[in-house]
Amino acid sequence: MWLKRPLQERSTQLFLGILFAALVLVTLANLLFPEGHPLHVTTYTVTLMGKYLCYALLAVAVDLVWGYLGILSLGHGAFFALGGYAMGMYLMRQIGDRGVYGDPVLPDFMVFLNWQELPWYWHGFDMAWFAFAMVLLVPGALALVFGWLAFRSRVTGVYLSIITQALTFALMLAFFRNEMGFGGNNGLTDFRDILGFNLRSDATRLGLFIATGIALAIGYVVCRGIVTSKLGRVSIACRDAEARTRFLGYRVERVQLFVFVVSAMLAGVAGALYVPQVGIINPSEFSPIFSIEVVVWVALGGRATLYGAVIGAILVNYAKTVFTGVMPDAWLFALGALFVIVTVFLPQGIAGLIKKRRKADDDQDNDPEAEPTNREATA
Repeated sequence: MWLKRPLQERSTQLFLGILFAALVLVTLANLLFPEGHPLHVTTYTVTLMGKYLCYALLAVAVDLVWGYLGILSLGHGAFFALGGYAMGMYLMRQIGDRGVYGDPVLPDFMVFLNWQELPWYWHGFDMAWFAFAMVLLVPGALALVFGWLAFRSRVTGVYLSIITQALTFALMLAFFRNEMGFGGNNGLTDFRDILGFNLRSDATRLGLFIATGIALAIGYVVCRGIVTSKLGRVSIACRDAEARTRFLGYRVERVQLFVFVVSAMLAGVAGALYVPQVGIINPSEFSPIFSIEVVVWVALGGRATLYGAVIGAILVNYAKTVFTGVMPDAWLFALGALFVIVTVFLPQGIAGLIKKRRKADDDQDNDPEAEPTNREATA
């Protein structure tokens, strides 16, 4: 099976081991140690880490299409936000008559705007299975339609990047409108329950953190399974020599479309897990700036590595949390400077440094002249 190959890789095993250890340690530190203990991890920190893991899954999705397919998508924030809105609609339907206006069917913002009935596209979101299916199907359907039109027309390079950015910007403007029925500029918020569990309880927060870590592990393995398969090799060929790959008889547009749709679905899952932990979803998640930030995460961590995307997403967002508290007005300038520094001095990102270090160690171990010298130095 194609998923067995990545599980046999040393790098994948190491990544999954570190992720599993982090999930266990954070869970134990939150449950076993009382508040005030030096080793206690607060629920706020657990939620913050869960948000970082959501961003890491989104970064993996972007790295799949950018690193291995050569498509620089500046609109993956749209798929992330659509998955978030699908989850937000489910959470809003779970409020029922506990809202401010007490309407058992209509969300509060619809009652405030004098809506008389629930829009047709809100039906079904009171059922968990339907909402979770929409988390995958809505971003996947948009990616399928958009990708089919773009790849069939052989739109590539910077033109495709601009079109993806225009897509997310158009969606942002549409979701800002109250007539769309998604809460306008305020978005969806004031969530209460998920699958019958209180979203404001510490146990539910911890459960969401663990679920996000599991989703990241599954998403990483799926992406590794794709890139290490024949499809992945063809994807790399499309990235490096698209014309030659077409000449060899491969349907390049089909390969591009499949990988693009899978990436969009992973981004939707990341958005769906993000919403219950943050407690709100609004049109700002469609912002083109957010999609550009995701590209910076991947570039910093290391393109075409997957684990580098995870490293970049966690490091940049941790730095954002720190610096926005210390220098909130200077954070965007710091992010821009970081991108320039990485582009000039670290073209392969942090993962590139790790690879160079590992290669240097392997060369030293395999050098027959270096072994006597090392033994003599030890003696």
